[in-house]
Amino acid sequence: MRRPGLFSTLLLFVFVGPDPVRAESGLASYYGGAGKRGEMTCAHRTRPFGSFVTVSSRSYSIRCRINDRGPFVRGRVIDVSLGAARALHMLKSGVIRVSVE
Repeated sequence: MRRPGLFSTLLLFVFVGPDPVRAESGLASYYGGAGKRGEMTCAHRTRPFGSFVTVSSRSYSIRCRINDRGPFVRGRVIDVSLGAARALHMLKSGVIRVSVE
């Protein structure tokens, strides 16, 4: 009878992380934190810091860099900076429905 050796057993590990091209939709809010004037940044729960996402609402679309974690309010998928909120024309409403890619 043969004993299994070191190389006779093959283990396969699959690491599953967030899909970088996964699109999601939901509500977005904005924050007025201290940052560079007009900087397009945002907060997302799972996407890696430094990555870029496209946030679209109605006929407006922006590209912003993820630099924070959040939002921490149920039902919201992203928080955008004040500069990004201006570009999305959401300052009056405060919360809008968006698509994030």
